[in-house]
Amino acid sequence: MKKKALAVLIMGMAVVLTACGNNDSSSSEAKFNKQDVTFAQDMIPHHRQAVEMAKLADTRASSPQVKDIAAEIQGAQDPEIMKMTGWLKDWDKPVPDNEMSGMDHGSGDNGAMTGMMSDADMKSLDSSSGTAFDTMFLTMMIKHHEGAVAMADDEVADGSNSEAIALAKTIIGGQTDEIARMKDLLKQ
Repeated sequence: MKKKALAVLIMGMAVVLTACGNNDSSSSEAKFNKQDVTFAQDMIPHHRQAVEMAKLADTRASSPQVKDIAAEIQGAQDPEIMKMTGWLKDWDKPVPDNEMSGMDHGSGDNGAMTGMMSDADMKSLDSSSGTAFDTMFLTMMIKHHEGAVAMADDEVADGSNSEAIALAKTIIGGQTDEIARMKDLLKQ
C-alpha cells in the first residue's frame, strides 16, 4: 500500500512540475536576441517622433483627412511604445529616454534610424500651418513611415521574439497602408 501511495505521489509531483515548467520564464516569449532589442530600442524614439508630429496636426492641419490620419498614427503608436518599453524592461535592457533633441535624427547612415526628421525639420513643421503644414506633414510622415517599415523588415528577417516579430508585421501592414493613403492625399 505504501508503494502504491508513493507511486501516486511521485506521478502527481511529475504532473505539477511539468505544468509549472510550461509557464516559466523559459517560454518562447521570453527569448529574444540582439535584433529584438535593437528593434525595440530604435522603434521607441522613432514612434515618439511620429507621435510628436501627429500631435501638431490637431492644431495646425487644415485637412480633416490629415487630422484623421495623424490621430490614427498617434492611436496606434502610443500603445506600441508602451509594449516595447515593457519588453525592454522584462529583458533587462535600457529603455531610450524621452529626450529627442540633440539626436542626429535625419542621418539614417547606420540604417537604424532611417526616416527620422532632423531638429530643423521638426522646427519647420512646428512653425507651419494650413495647407503648408498638410503638405509638409504628409511628405515627412511618408519618409518617416518608410523608415519604420525598413526597421520592421529587419526585425521580421532577423528577430527571434515572436511578439516582437508580430508587432513588426503589424507595423509593416499598418504603415504601408498609411503611406499609400498619404501619397493619395498629396496628389489631391
